Amino acid sequence: MDDTIAAISTAQGVGAISIIRVSGNKAIDIVSKIFSNKDFKNAPSHTIHYGYIFDGDEKVDEVLVTLMRTPKTFTKEDVVEINAHGSIMTTDKILELLLINGCRLAEPGEFTKRAFLNGRIDLTEAEGVMNLINSKTDISRKIALNQVGGKVSNMIRVLRDELALIISNIEVNIDYPEYEDIEEMTTSKIKSNLSDLEDKINKIFTESKNGEVLTNGIKTAIVGKPNVGKSSLLNRLIGEEKAIVTDIQGTTRDSVEATLRIDNLILNLIDTAGIRDTDDLVESIGVDKSIQLIDQADLILFVVNYNEILTEEDKIILSKLKGKNYITVVNKCDLDKKIDDSNLDNVIYVSALKDINIDEIGKKIKNIFNLEKIETTDLTYLTSARSLSILRKVLDSVKEVRKGIENNYPIDMVEIDLKDIWNLLGEIIGESYDEELLDNLFSRFCVGK
Repeated sequence: MDDTIAAISTAQGVGAISIIRVSGNKAIDIVSKIFSNKDFKNAPSHTIHYGYIFDGDEKVDEVLVTLMRTPKTFTKEDVVEINAHGSIMTTDKILELLLINGCRLAEPGEFTKRAFLNGRIDLTEAEGVMNLINSKTDISRKIALNQVGGKVSNMIRVLRDELALIISNIEVNIDYPEYEDIEEMTTSKIKSNLSDLEDKINKIFTESKNGEVLTNGIKTAIVGKPNVGKSSLLNRLIGEEKAIVTDIQGTTRDSVEATLRIDNLILNLIDTAGIRDTDDLVESIGVDKSIQLIDQADLILFVVNYNEILTEEDKIILSKLKGKNYITVVNKCDLDKKIDDSNLDNVIYVSALKDINIDEIGKKIKNIFNLEKIETTDLTYLTSARSLSILRKVLDSVKEVRKGIENNYPIDMVEIDLKDIWNLLGEIIGESYDEELLDNLFSRFCVGK
């Protein structure tokens, strides 16, 4: 990280202003080479300077330059931000001049990566930065702010501190058994402490699954046999003709995807191929894909016809929905009723053609995911698949240690297992990491962040 990096931090395109960010130990010197304000280089930190950017003797743009000296910056390095007019040509020209004079073009997420490596933020805070940039609802914004502000990190640190106390008490008992004034750490006490820890981790894990849904959206598959109105339902939900609708069975041969926002919920909708036996090779591939999506989806909208009795195809699909979040959408309720719905759960009667009761689907989804309760909670959640998978390992490991204690494992082996759990919790906030993980995580950021 000895080199100085630069990138455009505002969105590409024409705008009122654009911001070019520079970070590194030569940031101030490099900007001084192309900036007309000679007082800039020796100015105090966190000051703004007016002047012009020059390419030799040619004026490039009239700008405001913000100077921030290490260590009180986002990256904990010297940072300079050039506020220019938002012309694409002007912005690119200023970036080009910075690169010519000694900067390197920043990689995606490299400013945030430097902030992490320099100890300015931890991994959950870094993920919060990305979530804040990508937030699509007010509630996902609030969740991301809690991550950026360190509330999620503090939650994990409290768990680590509690675990460290158990470990240190065990070590003292092992190393200094002759001291009578030290609290004896019996297996029953360790079990009790671990039980409390397990309850807290379980609560965090359960609530964080809600946070993941609110941040990343609900993967929602629309499934059913052909000609029940799945594509019409998708089009009605999103308010546009996204999917092709005909009376011909098998029209939808591959999944069609769209995004729908319902208050603070994002639905990532997938209209699937109608599930039926078919000799058509292409359609059969789509059917197989539909069946796979039933297992992968967070929510299923199971569509059946109001004006037909349930077929074997309907019943086969219904059997695959056991134990899953699903809503039975009985479509074509404007026609004569023939369906026997006595064995169907979470039923909503709609007409995609006549726009009847479509709004009820959103209300039912909010109820299933308990959105009203979630909105009133603290919103301190882990939201990334990375951190949730580590927390799942932590939970499984705590359970294994408790079993080991019940099976009279030696206390020194228990201590080793507890240290492994402590290290796992550290991986969530980045106390330990590998370069491949960092490269993968920060590569998903935009270049100027």
